[in-house]
Amino acid sequence: MAKPCIICVAITGSLPTKANNPAVPITVSEQVESTQAAFEAGATICHAHVRNDDQTPSSDPDKFARLKEGLEKHCPGMIIQFSTGGRSGAGRTRGGMLPLGPDMASLSVGSNNFPTRVYENPPDLVEWLASEMLAHEVKPEIEAFDLSHILKAAEMHRNGQIADTPYVQFVMGVKNAMPADRHVFDYYVETVKRLFGDDAAWCAAGIGARQVQLNDWAISSGGHARTGLEDNVRLDRDTLAPSNAALVRRTAEICEKYERPVATWQQAREILGLRLPA
Repeated sequence: MAKPCIICVAITGSLPTKANNPAVPITVSEQVESTQAAFEAGATICHAHVRNDDQTPSSDPDKFARLKEGLEKHCPGMIIQFSTGGRSGAGRTRGGMLPLGPDMASLSVGSNNFPTRVYENPPDLVEWLASEMLAHEVKPEIEAFDLSHILKAAEMHRNGQIADTPYVQFVMGVKNAMPADRHVFDYYVETVKRLFGDDAAWCAAGIGARQVQLNDWAISSGGHARTGLEDNVRLDRDTLAPSNAALVRRTAEICEKYERPVATWQQAREILGLRLPA
């Protein structure tokens, strides 16, 4: 049997608004409803940000707590992954939700350029976020915007700052960061296998029009895939995505193309070494 493919759905992010696509879920209730549909379509990880009522990014732990409660109720077994990204807050406020004990959280281990600014991840903050994840038994997902981020994750693993084999996600297609380059992608895969073993799980995410391309590369290469309205609000140049679930279904079709089953939530938890929900 071919290796099951985990589909992660990034439901909201920090940037897209309803002006970009009315389907972007902003309120906690909208997020839960959108995630439930994506879960039923095959997504087994929910990568979540929260927003203020005016659609601006937030790091409010209370909002994360309400979202976690809703997801656990309506998407039982789904892996909940909170974002500690830098658009939602500054300094340690970025990790204020980690004591809630989500299954996973994103961890950017180095800085890089973004379209209009520097995405700052200073070493002291990275080390603090990693320590909070260890303390609360939250598995980090390493968001690699650059090759150095994969190597830094390996160093942190050797030093005991990351408990288990790092789960690395390649992020490609962000303007001014790493473009969607197939030779670089293949080298990333080779590097993960060299550092963490041939069986190490990894994922890839493409931004904007590159989303479906990275889905194809990852699924055909034995990795896992991320989709969702955070990264891309369109099905194609002329068509807005009607929902997160629609993007998940498209990713599942790519899995079918390469004869890889979509992972169930039980399989996803086993692959990532996560505990079963209470």
